[in-house]
Amino acid sequence: MAPTQPPVKLSTAQTAEEEKNIATVKEYMSLAYSPKENKGRSTVAHLCTPDSTFTAPTTFPSCKTPLDYADSHAHVMASIADLHITSYDSIFAKNNLVLLRYSAEGSHCGEPHNGIEASGRKASWTAAAIFELEGGKIKGWTKEWDKLNMWKQLGWMKGDEYV
Repeated sequence: MAPTQPPVKLSTAQTAEEEKNIATVKEYMSLAYSPKENKGRSTVAHLCTPDSTFTAPTTFPSCKTPLDYADSHAHVMASIADLHITSYDSIFAKNNLVLLRYSAEGSHCGEPHNGIEASGRKASWTAAAIFELEGGKIKGWTKEWDKLNMWKQLGWMKGDEYV
């Protein structure tokens, strides 16, 4: 059973195929962003093509596929154990492409992060993504996210060392 979806704030009319592509992206996001459901790549493998790619060079440079991202995100959620998407701010599709902008929040209430013990500090942030689908599965994903803003709110930065 897929987790409950957050509200959509802005979308447009879509074809039946575009609606299916949006549903696939929402399912991926629901699973990858669930501290309880995301056990890494095996959680989302059924939603991705075998040759899928992931690009987020400034925030997840070592991740090359959506499966790598699910693994990495499971690690982040071990520290932000209450992480959740609060809304899909914008989501729409055109043919095989889905554009998503979302808002999320959480607190450092879980495991230590890079040696920093849980502080309970809260953060909220936004991110945007462009997904390419093929045959109803995710073939490519490009993500932009203000990681430094989130890290600063959580106290994971000493100052502006990454700015």
